[in-house]
Amino acid sequence: MNRLFVVNKPIFRSSNGYMGYVKRKYGTKKVGFSGTLDPFATGCLIVATGQYTKLFQYLNKTPKSYKATLWLGANSPSLDIEKVDSIKEVEVFSKSHIEDTLHSLKGELTYYPPKFCAKKINGKRAYELAREGLEVELKTITSTIHDIKLLNYNHPFVHFEAKVSEGTYIRSLGTLIADKLGVDGTLSSLHRVNEGQFYYDGEKAINPFTHLAIPSNVYTGDEEYIELGKKLSVAYFETKKDGIYLIETSNFFSIIQIAGEKVIYGFNRIPKFEES
Repeated sequence: MNRLFVVNKPIFRSSNGYMGYVKRKYGTKKVGFSGTLDPFATGCLIVATGQYTKLFQYLNKTPKSYKATLWLGANSPSLDIEKVDSIKEVEVFSKSHIEDTLHSLKGELTYYPPKFCAKKINGKRAYELAREGLEVELKTITSTIHDIKLLNYNHPFVHFEAKVSEGTYIRSLGTLIADKLGVDGTLSSLHRVNEGQFYYDGEKAINPFTHLAIPSNVYTGDEEYIELGKKLSVAYFETKKDGIYLIETSNFFSIIQIAGEKVIYGFNRIPKFEES
């Protein structure tokens, strides 16, 4: 079964662990997901089965939007409620001060990812090392905060929404907000609203070929050459410029790369989407 859809990941379930439920529900063994959500986070998680799992890297998944709650005065090494180790009373801020602080973070940010994250260090996940009490050294990353706004301030909880580039750590964004306010702070809730055009819609099947971030091209030769995976000539493509393209034949989709005089198959013979 080839299917692309969005699930609403529940709280305190790992993204990978939740795939067990998806496999049982849809009676399939090959399941994958894109864009890991932390166990305490909920919301939009893009899932695919069968051959559609090959398409994640080509999907248009940005910008992403999140709704989050920042708990002022709480401290946690994981930057979320899983490992809160202290709670202090902090002053009440004016709503305008909170709004100005959020607004100051719009644009490009360079920061350190959370030590409890899925990035790999010498073959091991950073969160595995952190949970073992080992030192975690991560390099800074750069993200773009397209928009960030205050939804509600009910002291000590700051509810905000942020539209960000792919790969942004909202836990780190929460820490940056708290730092600017001069207090400890950790996220007490996190919900991903969407990834690009992907929203939760009751796990409705999505046509992946209308959500790809790559252009289409046309092969003017015998389409059986593509369907059989034969060597292709650049001369038979309408667009001959170097790049990665989606190619449609009567029965399948394929993804190819043109590099100079070479045509390289990315994925071939991907069955077309069928309305369920």
